[in-house]
Amino acid sequence: MNAFDAAGSVSPSEAGPMVDYSPRVHGTRKHTSHRMLLRASRARHRYPVAVFELHAQSTAGRRGLLHTSHGPIPTPAFMPVATTGAMKGLAHRDLLDLGADILLCNTYHLHLQPGESVVADAGGLHRFIGWDKPMLTDSGGFQVFSLRTISDITEEGVHFRSHLSGAPLFLGPMEAMHIQHALGADIIMCFDQCPPSTAPREEIEAAVDRTIRWARTCKEEHERLLTTKSPRSPTIPRSPKKSHFSSDSSASSVSSPLLFGIVQGGLDRGLRKKCAEELIAIGFDGYAVGGLAVGESEEEMFGVIDDLCPLLPSDKPRYLMGVGGLGQVQVAVAKGIDMFDCVLPVREGRHGTLYLSDGSRIRISSSRYMHDHSPIDALSPSPLSREHSKSYLCHLLRIGERYGETIAAMQNLGMTLQCLRQLRQGIGDGQLMPH
Repeated sequence: MNAFDAAGSVSPSEAGPMVDYSPRVHGTRKHTSHRMLLRASRARHRYPVAVFELHAQSTAGRRGLLHTSHGPIPTPAFMPVATTGAMKGLAHRDLLDLGADILLCNTYHLHLQPGESVVADAGGLHRFIGWDKPMLTDSGGFQVFSLRTISDITEEGVHFRSHLSGAPLFLGPMEAMHIQHALGADIIMCFDQCPPSTAPREEIEAAVDRTIRWARTCKEEHERLLTTKSPRSPTIPRSPKKSHFSSDSSASSVSSPLLFGIVQGGLDRGLRKKCAEELIAIGFDGYAVGGLAVGESEEEMFGVIDDLCPLLPSDKPRYLMGVGGLGQVQVAVAKGIDMFDCVLPVREGRHGTLYLSDGSRIRISSSRYMHDHSPIDALSPSPLSREHSKSYLCHLLRIGERYGETIAAMQNLGMTLQCLRQLRQGIGDGQLMPH
């Protein structure tokens, strides 16, 4: 990807060849709206089959299938976070063995290194990292608004400085669409403004209004890119050969990236409702709930979900961003959420907290496990936890050995993915997996 300086040009120290991401002038707003109607008409025929199939629904939640160009995703689904195209200490083979159906990659970080031009030259993100299943890229908005180097927010986007070099950069809805199209993910996200949940109401309302305007811009540019199919913005490249770990997704009827809108509004129910209704009017392939799990209580978070899910279209997937605690996932699924992502399971594992198949959590780095030579978890979906002892893992983590972090990460990620499989299985029977 190419890093933009404050004037919109490329920063040579962080980017490859220049790619023109400047907005294109199409005339008056009236003419643009007319073109949008034509594009919307074309968009209705992009997918020969329903993108999201709802197979079962009960008080336990929704079970479905989300179709992408790299195969279907059974829902509810958890997305491991491969920030830069990889998970620290884990091979893609490990993720497949644990049952991962989709990966999430970070647009902002890939934008800085190696740059979307490098990824596009490789044939897209799937070929670049060697992953032939579905992928989702975020818009970079959350990372940008988390930085303390923002200098200005305009209608076009955000001026800020790189956390790597300090170089002035710019990112907005147009840039987010170009970058994500160049990366070639199966699911891409609108650029949004994510204010702190503790911000004053007027600040949150301004962020909601801007998020809606940016979502409209994202939709327009996304549809234009689907029409033009620029060489720098491939649709979704597919590998000519299946890798040794490929799944057969050749039967997919979806050939274009799916675009999700993001509902913001903090803890204000009225603003959440306003944002959801405006995004639904624009029309997206799925809807994400952003701006939660950032310091509010679980009661407050689930209160927002209770209000939002009935407003969102039942025939579109619902994605709760940044949430992945097993208990949180179970409750959110019962309330109608279909997709999750979170770094928590892997992060907690690396810091010595393990999720076990009996539902308990242990602090494996505690000295009490130094003489426990029983398997880490005899029923774990991870072979490493079945093969190695608690004593061995305790030893590895206490001395800072990276292999210990790999064992722990695979244990927690495996348990999280298994939790989602059990939830999918139980939904048809109207039952939830016990905590």
